Amino acid sequence: MSKTAGSIVEAALKRDPHEVEFIQCVQEIVHALERVIAKNANYVNMMERLLEPERMIVFRVPWVDDRGEAHVNRGFRVQFNQTLGPCRGGLRFHPSMNLSIAKFLGFQQTLRSALSPYKLGGAAGGSDFDPKGKSDNEIMRFCQSFMDELYRYLGPDKLLGPSVRGDGCWYS
Repeated sequence: MSKTAGSIVEAALKRDPHEVEFIQCVQEIVHALERVIAKNANYVNMMERLLEPERMIVFRVPWVDDRGEAHVNRGFRVQFNQTLGPCRGGLRFHPSMNLSIAKFLGFQQTLRSALSPYKLGGAAGGSDFDPKGKSDNEIMRFCQSFMDELYRYLGPDKLLGPSVRGDGCWYS
């Protein structure tokens, strides 16, 4: 049986059935590329390789609020394909952030980078931390804790520093 665009989606569903956002992204991209994939079976193999991240990092982010209470959030970073160069992608701080969303955003960044003139791979990440209603000091303590974990994966040949988005006060 020859592989088709449908088999790409089926394989993603079988491997990651609980990652709704990522599966939706895979379905949309495969559907958009269906005619191209049908013309060359090698594209099926390329898509299967592209859909599996090179690295997924999940880590805890302990921080202390202004009242001295300790909190722990979850941090994520997903690096996709570094064939063209080091990974680049943003960070999203939002209570709904999860690994599926990081994979979805990282895969989109991989495709975006592939179409740009720059030799970069794709990545994305973030945390389920909600910056809304937090003081500048709380946000600073959270970000410092987040970067204390993430810094060991940054470097000119691994992962470029992210642009950060959150409460409307962090844009780069």
